[in-house]
Amino acid sequence: MFRRLMLSIAALLAVVAAWASSPVSFEASAPLLVAAGENFRIEFTVNAEPERNSFEAPSFEGFQLIAGPVTSRGSNMYIVNGAMERSEYHTYTYVLQGTTKGKYTIGAAAIAVEGKSYRTQPVTIEVVDEGNSQQGGAVPQGGNSAEKAIGANDLLMRMVVNKTDVFKGEPVVAALKLYKRVSLLGSDGVKFPSFNGFWTQELDSENNMWQRETYDGRIYETLVVREYLLYPQQTGKLRIDPAEMTVVAQVVMPSSSRGFDPFFDQPDVVEVRRKLTTAPVEINVKELPAGAPSSFSGAVGRFTMEATPPASNFTANSAATYTVKISGTGNLPFVQAPTLALPSSFELYDVKTTESLKNSLQGISGYRQFEYPFIARAEGEYDIPAIEFSYFDPSQLKYVTLSSRELSLTIDPDQSGGLSGAPVIGGVSKEEVKMLGQDIRFIKLGAAGLRPVRSVFVGSVAYWVLLGLMLALFVGVSIYLRKRIKEMQNVTLIRGKRANRVALQRFRAAAKFMELDNQHGFYEEMLRALWGYMSDKLNIPVANLTKENVREELRKRNIASDTIQQFIDIIVSCDEAQYSPMASAQMSEVYAEGVQIISKLESTLKK
Repeated sequence: MFRRLMLSIAALLAVVAAWASSPVSFEASAPLLVAAGENFRIEFTVNAEPERNSFEAPSFEGFQLIAGPVTSRGSNMYIVNGAMERSEYHTYTYVLQGTTKGKYTIGAAAIAVEGKSYRTQPVTIEVVDEGNSQQGGAVPQGGNSAEKAIGANDLLMRMVVNKTDVFKGEPVVAALKLYKRVSLLGSDGVKFPSFNGFWTQELDSENNMWQRETYDGRIYETLVVREYLLYPQQTGKLRIDPAEMTVVAQVVMPSSSRGFDPFFDQPDVVEVRRKLTTAPVEINVKELPAGAPSSFSGAVGRFTMEATPPASNFTANSAATYTVKISGTGNLPFVQAPTLALPSSFELYDVKTTESLKNSLQGISGYRQFEYPFIARAEGEYDIPAIEFSYFDPSQLKYVTLSSRELSLTIDPDQSGGLSGAPVIGGVSKEEVKMLGQDIRFIKLGAAGLRPVRSVFVGSVAYWVLLGLMLALFVGVSIYLRKRIKEMQNVTLIRGKRANRVALQRFRAAAKFMELDNQHGFYEEMLRALWGYMSDKLNIPVANLTKENVREELRKRNIASDTIQQFIDIIVSCDEAQYSPMASAQMSEVYAEGVQIISKLESTLKK
């Protein structure tokens, strides 16, 4: 009894210590770009229990106060490395409106925790004048239909390139971007462009997030759907064909029974499909300037060269290696091994190439390393010419030649029998002749003493039994290997098997965001886990998933209606929670429900 009491006290002290050790943070969050007349939220969040009535809001000069403050609170408890930890937060939310074009700074808010004062960093917000254009996502008035509520410019898709005039081999960054002024639920049917005439390298866009930017005088939420590095392989006018995507938009319709409240109203929501198409993009590819050095083989970018020669002194018939490493940024996959000129008495073998490459918006960076193995067959003094490597630098509009130092080699006689002066006779060295003398056996002369040998095994019962067992083993192994190869080739099967594992990884990422009280990151990662699991299990691209086709596909697989509805409800909760000031208090509940529904689906879909 006493031991239990002591353990309980120790656990309580550990919890108190964990709470006390958590550093206090007080932060402000708001969009950095808004439209004149647009309502937006600014939130002040402290991760501790503040003193009563200690919160002091800043001056919102330059903005009109629409609503607020709305106060919300919540806490999370979790175990990290066996220790109990707690995350507590209080959030003060205001709804503001930008009235006049310009940049405005919202000063610091203040709050007190345990007698100590904390202040947020000032936030600078730019207000953009969009003219008479209607702000996307506004509630339609006068009974307009949902289709008419989405303007022609509320949803766009563009292929954005960083340059349209380049040299052959110079990289172009192309980004397929989605622009929205209304809420989107997903997409249905995507046709990505073809890049005829380009060598294409897709960049990692999995972790791209929505960002605000202005285009054609309007503010949009933008997302990079796909991003590419394009290396033109021919000159002239190259065309990037249009991309197509059908998106599912969410339109908020006014409630007939009550007015619209920016915090608590539950309006009617209607889904609208719209097909988006990018305009074709033309890239002018120029021929590289004349006067290229003889050592130029098509490298375009900016590079360095590191040459590692062999030892200056070694014996004949021994191997050595000359190493050249080309590093930098540009069309590295196309960089060829520079020419190494060796004397005729040297035997040069195939060049070994290793590389380490990384894709980025600046191009492909890293290195390619070339190893030149060779054997010096004759003693003497030799001068090895410098290795030259040339590339075209588009930023300087000129060719650059890199050169190693000349190399002097001293080849000593081979004391174990190597040649001195005449290294090769008929393509065979003395060393090789010596080896042949050891390998060849003399022919035995005279009458052969032959005698018959009786075989007691071949044709016996044991022989046929063993042969049958070997045949059965061969057939079994063949069937197993064929099945394994088929499974490896079946991408759909592999995706289905890994779906649960990938979802769990994303749930862990969501849990980390929850620990940091990052509401946006948490719900975004939860949606990725849920939609990604369905994409892998149903073999449907994420871009093509909607709540309706998920519902239909799960019905086909005999999933219970209440389970399907539970999954849809969690998706809806995550979508709505991203824009709710009260959502942070529900993160732990949403997380538990998400893990539960995936576990239930996994056990059901495996049957």
